[in-house]
Amino acid sequence: MIQSVNPVPAFDIKQQYATLEAEVSAAVLEVLASGRYIGGPLVEGFEKQFAAYHHVSECIACNSGTDALFLSLRALNIGAGDEVITTTFTFIATAEVISAVGAKPVFVDIDDTFNIDLKQVEAAITPQTKAIIPVHLFGQPVDMTALMAIAQAHNLAVIEDCAQATGASWNNQKVGSIGHVGCFSFYPTKNLGGCGDGGAITTNDPEIASKLRVLRDHGSKVRYIHEEIGVNSRLDAIQAAILEIKLRYLDNWNESRKAIAAYYHQFLNQVPGIIVPQELAGGAGVWNQYTIRVSNAERNGASAKYRDSVRQQLQEKGVSSMVYYPLPLHLQPIYQNLGYQPGSLPVAEQACHEVISLPMFPELTQEQQDKVIYALKDCL
Repeated sequence: MIQSVNPVPAFDIKQQYATLEAEVSAAVLEVLASGRYIGGPLVEGFEKQFAAYHHVSECIACNSGTDALFLSLRALNIGAGDEVITTTFTFIATAEVISAVGAKPVFVDIDDTFNIDLKQVEAAITPQTKAIIPVHLFGQPVDMTALMAIAQAHNLAVIEDCAQATGASWNNQKVGSIGHVGCFSFYPTKNLGGCGDGGAITTNDPEIASKLRVLRDHGSKVRYIHEEIGVNSRLDAIQAAILEIKLRYLDNWNESRKAIAAYYHQFLNQVPGIIVPQELAGGAGVWNQYTIRVSNAERNGASAKYRDSVRQQLQEKGVSSMVYYPLPLHLQPIYQNLGYQPGSLPVAEQACHEVISLPMFPELTQEQQDKVIYALKDCL
């Protein structure tokens, strides 16, 4: 029966659209007929609903998760001469924005959850440190209780990178509502994804919110009067309309992701050569990715070559997968000037050789999962 299942994609956003096609099409046509394509009541309405979902007072929509991070750093007055601590195991955008404002990224290794190792954060703090950017990677929340204690002890700002974690929570509090600001991406493959680029920032600080609104609109409160250098980073009304619809379904989709992760756990947890994702007590993840590690016991660990051979075999069996991420940030060509050497952050470096993200999307069927599980067991 398993062999009869069609190829299993790593993700499939077309299925989600198919279930919402009538709602989304009607909303998009209404926007087009309105002539209000930038800003306006639809964007403001979505901002209010997204803020309410996270139990915060402010939401500022923008055009990407990257801009959400960049604008947050600007709003917190972080720039040249400052240092910002973050994880080395994440997408380039997290560090890119630190460099873009003129500050220096300081990379820290990860723990078994793939998230930043909080034991190493405090040792990385210097007099130049102004902020920490924790990344709730793959939808798994960082221990925000411990992180906020570190930040408060050293008077540091906390910018939560929630790009992969919309709907996740730590101790029953939504990520994005715990730090000084939360930054979200609405890229189509995210848990709450639009039909194009989009992002948002959440905060309970009205002064930060006010500055963010100025910065996203060319540094202007009043049209044609510009107080500082800003950018053009606005969420389109069409995307706001689509996201408002999808927000209603987010919790159900996240519950489906949790059930899929539990099923993977059940059948992969004891398979030799596989390390399943680790979760922290107190965290409620939302599984943007289900990322395993593969190891070759005969070689005392895994190499990227071994991992890639497993992926190739999976592909031949009709199972697609992804690698997030093949090279940690501290070893990226653009950051060679920071002086990190191979072996300096060894846990992340080893993870980059071992990780495989298995198919994960809310509409994934149990039959498809069975194909993934049996194919993976065959490969190993």
